[in-house]
Amino acid sequence: MIKIAILTISDKGSRGERKDTSSLVIREMVKKIGEVIAYDLVPDEKDMIIERLKYFCDDLKVDLVLTTGGTGFSPRDVTPEATKAVIEKEVPGIPEAMRIFSFKKSPLSVLSREIAGIRKGTLIVNLPGSPKGVRENLEVVVDQLVHGIKILRGEKLDLAKEE
Repeated sequence: MIKIAILTISDKGSRGERKDTSSLVIREMVKKIGEVIAYDLVPDEKDMIIERLKYFCDDLKVDLVLTTGGTGFSPRDVTPEATKAVIEKEVPGIPEAMRIFSFKKSPLSVLSREIAGIRKGTLIVNLPGSPKGVRENLEVVVDQLVHGIKILRGEKLDLAKEE
């Protein structure tokens, strides 16, 4: 069972001015791969995002953290920067695949700044802030996330059989 944490980053959501519907989409989509054991919603504050990511990874030791929001061009959008501050290894293929797929539906996806990376035994993946963006991006990589987590756990995989 994969242990999952969701972190929503939204100034308006944190003030109660907007309902967090993106995390509901994430919950629905990850049911087939694991269990959401932690959730939080924080404003677009780099230090708060860093603290929550560290808590999920270091204290709760979840396998996967999925963030939603804070990945645009606004001066307040700092999720990628906060994520970079906590990861030890970047995993560029995940956001690259998400952008390639999304570009077919929306050319504006090239403006997306999501990143993915590893902290200790946890994979962190940034997703867009909209429910539509979450669904379109997560559906591209959800199966690959499971494979990556198995590798992080040290589970023996016979990749030669997959070729």
